Amino acid sequence: MEFSSFFPIPKPIITLWVIIGVIALLSFLATRNLKETPGPLQNIAEIVVARLKNFFSEIIGEKYARKYLPLFATEFIVIIVSNYTGLLPGAGEFFAVPTANLSVAAGLAIVTFVMTHALGNIERGPKGYLKSFLQPIAFMLPFTLIDQVVRPFSLALRLYGNMYAEETVVEQLRGIFPIGLPIVMMVLSLIFCLIQAMVFTMLSAVYIGEAMGED
Repeated sequence: MEFSSFFPIPKPIITLWVIIGVIALLSFLATRNLKETPGPLQNIAEIVVARLKNFFSEIIGEKYARKYLPLFATEFIVIIVSNYTGLLPGAGEFFAVPTANLSVAAGLAIVTFVMTHALGNIERGPKGYLKSFLQPIAFMLPFTLIDQVVRPFSLALRLYGNMYAEETVVEQLRGIFPIGLPIVMMVLSLIFCLIQAMVFTMLSAVYIGEAMGED
């Protein structure tokens, strides 16, 4: 009996593992021998890190953006690379877009959910964090708890729904109009995939910043 038939691994999960491995390898190569005059790979890494730091600083402030940049940057890079895999040849046949899979989107949302409450406790302390649920008035506690539970579902469904719909529409249009239109759709997909990654990580940063007490 083959391993795949005994324990089948979905294509999106395999693709995600490959993406994580490639990102880890490139990160290692870019930072293993840092120089004052950077090479191409180090230069790209520095530009990406600087721009992501500026992006998250505008959302949660420079203090927390600098402190927790590895979390936010990793989430953003994994999502945007996953989104862009749908533009590669063989997408859907040999590999699948991870973020167009509900399990992957839910996993990313759960990471945000766990880190929101973990960092809220770390930055405010358990007592201070629990008090934050009673603000502005204690009467709002049930609604605050419902909001916290709904957030990961909203994050997961938004990312999954948008990416799945984009993949489906592009595939259908490619079959109907095989010449010309697919190129236009690929350009639009580049923008769309970037926006989805930005929206997911922006909302994650907002939730985490709110939990840590950042206005």
